[in-house]
Amino acid sequence: MKPTLALLLEIIETLAPSSLAEGWDNVGLLVGARSRPCTSVLVGLDPTIELLEEAIEKGSDTVITHHPAIFKALSNIDTDSPNGRFLEKAFSGKINVIACHTNLDAAQGGINDHLAQSLGLQEIAPLQHSQASELPAIARIGHYPQALEQKEFLARVFHILELDYVAATDNLPNRIQTVAVCGGSGSDFAEAALEKGADVYLTGEIKHSTAIWARQAGLALIDGTHYATEKAGMSHFAKRFSAAAKEHGLKIEISNTTKETPPFVQLSRGRNDQKK
Repeated sequence: MKPTLALLLEIIETLAPSSLAEGWDNVGLLVGARSRPCTSVLVGLDPTIELLEEAIEKGSDTVITHHPAIFKALSNIDTDSPNGRFLEKAFSGKINVIACHTNLDAAQGGINDHLAQSLGLQEIAPLQHSQASELPAIARIGHYPQALEQKEFLARVFHILELDYVAATDNLPNRIQTVAVCGGSGSDFAEAALEKGADVYLTGEIKHSTAIWARQAGLALIDGTHYATEKAGMSHFAKRFSAAAKEHGLKIEISNTTKETPPFVQLSRGRNDQKK
């Protein structure tokens, strides 16, 4: 079967149903035509010029990003702006652009399931349900059959996130059994994590006010950065998408970006070099 963009979108719908996306989100096909043939897909976290250049270098005609290239309705496209340059390059290169954002966050086997599973958690479940519907919310919570020592738990966190350091509140328990997770920016789920009995809540972009509240309330927080808490999930999605395409008899190359880097680098006092 000759793969088309329409067929790819059907497969994506089985992995990350658009119905799971939050109301404010913009997921699915953002640039391209469903009738176009597709031969190669590149998966990344962010819609950047560098990702498009990597796609062109690899001969990919489609990119799938976690964060949407278009969030809100556009009144104009300023090609001097980063977003405008991205769209201009996608159009000129005839590169299809697809977003799988909060639908992939919430989906079974998606970003947050993968994060929880990678930590070795069991009995993984949605942290709460959406206030607007009965759909599962984004964050997850799970348990260890036996509590882990703090050192062992942190070793897992560093390994999964591929980080040498994380920011954390100063009340991390010596033994950890119940953990809540949310890839990306998850401050809004901190209260739910405490209510469900989490010893630790791992997420990214934690607000200062949330950290102060959590320390006073008795919930330990770990900020694993927005990028690191989602990056592994997108790599996992690329593998699942590739397997699903093969099951549908589609001959198409699906790969994960090898050039994408986090937006922040680590600086230290008295040093001028940067460590990513």
